[in-house]
Amino acid sequence: MGSGPGGLATALLLAKSGAEVTVLEKQSRVGGRTSSIESDGYKFDLGPTFFLYPQILQEIFQSVGRDLFKEVPMTRLDPQYRLIFGAGGELNATSDIERMVSEIAKISPADAPQFRRFMAESRVKMEKFGPCLQRPYLGWSSLMSLQLLSVLPFLKPWKSLHAELASYFTDPRLQLAFTFQSKYLGMSPFQCPSLFSILSFLEYEHGVWHPTGGCNSITKNMARVAEELGVKIQLDTAVEEILLTGRRATGVRTAKGEMRADAVVVNADFANAMSKLVPNAKRRRWSDAKLAKKDYSCSTFMLYLGVEGKFDNLAHHNIYVAKDYRRNLDEIERQHVLSEEPSFYVENPSRTDDTMAPPGHSALYVLLPVTHQHPNVDWNKERARYRDLAIKQLSKIGLPADFEKRIRFERVITPADWESKVDVYRGATFNLAHNFSQMLHLRPRNRFEEFDGMYLVGGGTHPGSGLPVIFESARISSKLVLEDLN
Repeated sequence: MGSGPGGLATALLLAKSGAEVTVLEKQSRVGGRTSSIESDGYKFDLGPTFFLYPQILQEIFQSVGRDLFKEVPMTRLDPQYRLIFGAGGELNATSDIERMVSEIAKISPADAPQFRRFMAESRVKMEKFGPCLQRPYLGWSSLMSLQLLSVLPFLKPWKSLHAELASYFTDPRLQLAFTFQSKYLGMSPFQCPSLFSILSFLEYEHGVWHPTGGCNSITKNMARVAEELGVKIQLDTAVEEILLTGRRATGVRTAKGEMRADAVVVNADFANAMSKLVPNAKRRRWSDAKLAKKDYSCSTFMLYLGVEGKFDNLAHHNIYVAKDYRRNLDEIERQHVLSEEPSFYVENPSRTDDTMAPPGHSALYVLLPVTHQHPNVDWNKERARYRDLAIKQLSKIGLPADFEKRIRFERVITPADWESKVDVYRGATFNLAHNFSQMLHLRPRNRFEEFDGMYLVGGGTHPGSGLPVIFESARISSKLVLEDLN
């Protein structure tokens, strides 16, 4: 149910093992949040644009007899991204260790040698903790494994991600350069657990990749391979109810009728799916009242801009970090108000990939982290104003003064749109927050604890958000399905 990256990866693995698989997708295209917007010759990823750690998906493709890099051509980016600091200075991040040390030295010479220490110690952390992300956590007893217990000294649950990086780098700008990746999880580095320093490590160890055509080409090609393996994909088919017989999921109901199944795999925004597809009275741990009390990630305000002209002064990925970043994050996560000097991200994929825009044009993807849906912000009133503020911010990364006059295509997506049009609970684009009270067995479980025969895959279950871990959730959940079906 759902053709996001997790659902499609699960379909591949189940089909290769001999299961009859049908994927039901509400939209007219595959991909979920990893789909695309295409118009007037411009192409944009709807959601993810960073593709990290392709090893997991490569292993999934190998398991079904395919080569990921042949099915989905990709380019490893160098520089990986350009960071522009509101406090002054910039950093061209590269996975070339010696060049990265030199780049850091331009900002803080005393901190430059610490990059090698960060990489060496993070490599050990990843080797220890990585296997723990590859197994399910189905209850408290799951925490008692010797493997997980041996990793606890590396997790440092008393430390935030920012505090962890402050032990390596003294310059606040460098601390932010190695912690902004917490935004992949929709969290502030001042709140995010320290173990997620492995995110920035993975970027430098394994690179940042651009799939030709954008990240949506991953899901398009996964769907193609799945159908070649016999998977049936039904588009424009919204699931209206998950059918239950007692405490067991036995199928789904759509506008076209009922479909019975031995297993139901839910690849959808978890809180939205539960609140709409399963009667509240039948849910115990995840009732509407309990869902409402959970912590959710931030949201994103999006601009998709087709622009006349090329911008070779920009990198492929460009991140502007507000001068008062801590205040910016507090406004998003605690105050739930809109920042007047926000941080933002701009993808300029036309620098790498000619398929993203017409000749001589650029397809710019602009993202501003904002609060998820909250009474403090009325997007009917704020939409146009915040759009104009975002456009003005773009001069800070080097876009020309006449930039707005060159716009030939524009689409805006607000948190209200994420909620109403893409079925994302509260518009929280990165799902449930990744604090320690909502991780491992405390997250909705891959073998869903509420109902037999129901399984979860995607960012709302273990291990969490972000394409690499979503693909890992597919491996975990498909293995559980196959075990239960013998």
